[in-house]
Amino acid sequence: MISKLPRWVEYGSFILALVAGLVNSIGLLGFKHQSISHLSGIATLVGTGVINSDLSDVFHLLLVLFGFLMGSIISGYFLSSGSLKLGRNYSSLLYLEGALLFISVYFLSNDSSQGHYLASAACGLQNALATRFSGAVVRTTHVTGIFTDLGIMLGAKLRGDAFDRRKALLFLLIIGGFILGGTCGAYLFAELKFYALFVPASICVLLALSYSIYSVKVKK
Repeated sequence: MISKLPRWVEYGSFILALVAGLVNSIGLLGFKHQSISHLSGIATLVGTGVINSDLSDVFHLLLVLFGFLMGSIISGYFLSSGSLKLGRNYSSLLYLEGALLFISVYFLSNDSSQGHYLASAACGLQNALATRFSGAVVRTTHVTGIFTDLGIMLGAKLRGDAFDRRKALLFLLIIGGFILGGTCGAYLFAELKFYALFVPASICVLLALSYSIYSVKVKK
């Protein structure tokens, strides 16, 4: 599947992973140390919270999970095929992701949990978008699967199997983007608090605009 994707997918995946790393690090620093871009930790907190926490906290976490799910549903609705083709709704979805992050800043800066739900929805939308166009090969909002797939590839290489260099490069770019996003997010949060989310939101808008321009040029 990777070999069938255009070369610019590597750069797009790096940028999307950077966005997710930014959002997640800001979330970890500002949302009671809760992740946003992936749900394993939150799902665990829901389970433990039933026993150890106030039920209002559990309800809040369930809404975060629901926000991520709703974002994924939006991508699933507008992207009807797993194949990457120009002219699909990628740019529109990226604009929507940026809008969700922009709006979340308003709520978060006013101590409203609704901002957390919107940021989670933005990440769900992004992850579903990347999953859809790559045929479930690329995830950009978390790196657990990426590390697993890279480890499988390296193990197979040690066994003597062929090694897909392009796929490995893609995985390394996603990992690097996510870590770089975390670093930048921590710095920006220290300086701007929740207004730091303007940065990943702006990146989404610029990426959507770039894709729209590229699509027009290719079609000419």
